[in-house]
Amino acid sequence: MTPESLALLSGVILSLAFSYIPGLRTWYEVLDSDRKRLVMLAALFVAVAGTFALSCAGYGDQFACTTAGAYDAITVFVLAMVANQATYLVTPKG
Repeated sequence: MTPESLALLSGVILSLAFSYIPGLRTWYEVLDSDRKRLVMLAALFVAVAGTFALSCAGYGDQFACTTAGAYDAITVFVLAMVANQATYLVTPKG
């Protein structure tokens, strides 16, 4: 799986999880819009940063453990945000 497809998939999965998983949805719905954005941004960052860290530790090959690999991770993070927000816009609201 390429880093880009992994990012798109993780962005979609996170958005669907916060929309449909009962306990998570309830907790997320009561947050104001700024906090919702920060929570989602943090979750996406953890997913991408974790993938980059695992690649550097030798547990994956999604990213090269170089400066260029870090730039690729930033690009993937942006793609994940786009996929996440696009999914959020089309999912039904409570």
